Amino acid sequence: MFLIVAKYLIPKGYRGMAVFPFVFMKYDLDKTNGTFVNHEKIHLKQQKELLVLPFFIWYFLEYLMRLIQYKNKDLAYRNISFEREAYANETDFEYLKKRSFFQFLNYITLK
Repeated sequence: MFLIVAKYLIPKGYRGMAVFPFVFMKYDLDKTNGTFVNHEKIHLKQQKELLVLPFFIWYFLEYLMRLIQYKNKDLAYRNISFEREAYANETDFEYLKKRSFFQFLNYITLK
């Protein structure tokens, strides 16, 4: 994993973005933000499982489906299965050690 500060690469309203094997972030301080880094590490793991390109295709298609479902871009983003898994476990710094394969599938439907 490579942490790169790229203020102008990150879309407005977001702090970071994982693109295997890089984590791009808007602010240098986030390099030491354990929760932020763990969230992005979860995305890197998801990307490795799906061999990167299929991850982004799935991510985009699920975002479109959620946008139709919620009619709100922020709610759509927050309810993408990959984001739901990352947000639910970003403060558990042991999560990636115990995470099972394709765990994001458990976050597709709301429970």
